[in-house]
Amino acid sequence: MKIIANNYRANEIFRMIRENSGKTQTEFGAMLGKTRNAIQYYEYGQRNFDFELLLKIAEKENLIITIETKK
Repeated sequence: MKIIANNYRANEIFRMIRENSGKTQTEFGAMLGKTRNAIQYYEYGQRNFDFELLLKIAEKENLIITIETKK
């Protein structure tokens, strides 16, 4: 899965990563030490997550986060 982050809002990326993992909100939350409600808030954009949480997700889901200069 490759996501061009500039094309999406943070909450949309969060949801795409979870859905690509095949985990429910409850399972994804348990993996991250968060409740299902917290995951739901992140996905609906009602709560912001920090970069540290994104790094934790990348580690657990074997993802690479890349930042590139626009050409």
